[in-house]
Order: sequence, then C-alpha cells, then structure tokens
Amino acid sequence: MEIKSMSLGPLGTNCYLIYNGSDAIIIDPGGDADVIIDYLNNKSYTPIAILLTHAHFDHIGAVDHLRRTYNIDVYLHGNEKDWLEDPKLNGSILFTPEPISINSAEHELTEGRMQIKSFAFEVLHTPGHSPGSVCFVFKESGIIIGGDVLFNQGVGRTDLPGGNMEQLMESIRTKLYTLDNHMTVYPGHGPETTIGNEKQVNPFIKE
Repeated sequence: MEIKSMSLGPLGTNCYLIYNGSDAIIIDPGGDADVIIDYLNNKSYTPIAILLTHAHFDHIGAVDHLRRTYNIDVYLHGNEKDWLEDPKLNGSILFTPEPISINSAEHELTEGRMQIKSFAFEVLHTPGHSPGSVCFVFKESGIIIGGDVLFNQGVGRTDLPGGNMEQLMESIRTKLYTLDNHMTVYPGHGPETTIGNEKQVNPFIKE
C-alpha cells in the first residue's frame, strides 16, 4: 500500500490517495478535482471510495465532481451527516465566495475496524476540531490520516461550530498518543510527523 499527498483547494488542504494495486481511496478532496482525475488517469488507478476526516469546506470541495466522475460512494461520520449540504455548518458561507452545498454521504463512519475491498483500516472517532472528526489508521503500513486533529507541532482549531478544546485534547491523548511512536501522521495541512515526535515537541499537548 502506498500514499500520495496533494495540496489542493482554497487553503491548500492535504488530499491523500491511498492505493493498493490498481485500486485507490481518495481522502479529503478539498478542491481541484481535475488535478486528482489527471493523476489517477496517468497512473491508471481506479478510485473505489471517498473518505472524509470531517466535513469542513476546505476538505470537501471536489467531492461531488469525483463522486459523479467515478460513480463512487462517500463516507463521513454520522455526527456531521447534515454538514455537506449546509454551508453554515461546513463553513463555506463564512470563508468562500460561493457557498458549498453537496449531496450527503452514502455511508456513515463509526469507530472500529473497516474494510473496503483490499483496504483494511481502523476508524478512530476523534472529536474536538469538529464533532465528527475521525482519523484513519492503516496500522500495518504505519500510516495515520489525521485530518485537522493533530498537526506537526500543532493541533486543530476549535473556534468553529462544534469545536471543543478539551475534547480535542482528550481525543489526542486517549486515541492518537496510544498508538505506536513510529507511526506517521499525515495531517490535513502542512507536513507529516510521527506520534513519537509530537509527544516530545508538540507545544499544545505532550505525553
């Protein structure tokens, strides 16, 4: 299994393509659908699903274009099931010239083990940045797709609807910091890091 990172959309959100053989999963396509499509076509990858760490506007901008292009389903935590359609909840009405309202997700993510074809991973519910924030843990590959929960020497903001700093700290301490130190965290913005590194140097929350 391999991973490709792309900085896309109005805030340069990290979109991740996880691929195994010819199959690929798209995570957090924040915009620039054509860039994703061109890459997939050039590599002859076939996307089989879109996973969302949460439903803020900068993580969802290309969802409907990709969903229609490839006829694939979208997965999102149930706590944000109404956010894709609601520009107030997803924040686009406040931060973008054109509000974003797209079709709701076909599937609700819940915490626990999950398998989509050849992809096996764990879903961790990590609220705090938003009520439905999740992280995707591909343990055998040492990969954590962390959304806007834990950054390289940072944490997600909590001043948006449904944000809660105490809840975010609890999510990081009890869910992410219990994972192996060597695991690489691929965040929603900025460069990757490791669990062990953040325990030592993150100024907001240490072990």
